[in-house]
Amino acid sequence: MKAKPPILYPDHPMYTDAVDAMRRYHEAQGAGRPADEVERLRLIAESQFQAVTDYQLKALGSPAGQVH
Repeated sequence: MKAKPPILYPDHPMYTDAVDAMRRYHEAQGAGRPADEVERLRLIAESQFQAVTDYQLKALGSPAGQVH
């Protein structure tokens, strides 16, 4: 049986990077940046939050779905 990975806490870089990515996305939205830049930042933020979620689900013993 494989050991579960450790649970991540909110001060972990994986979390803080995702929060920073979301902040950059919202700042670009608010600043009226070009739509393609805003969309790129949204996709980055979404991807980082999905990675955190998948990791946490695996750490808690739940299936995290398909890993890309």
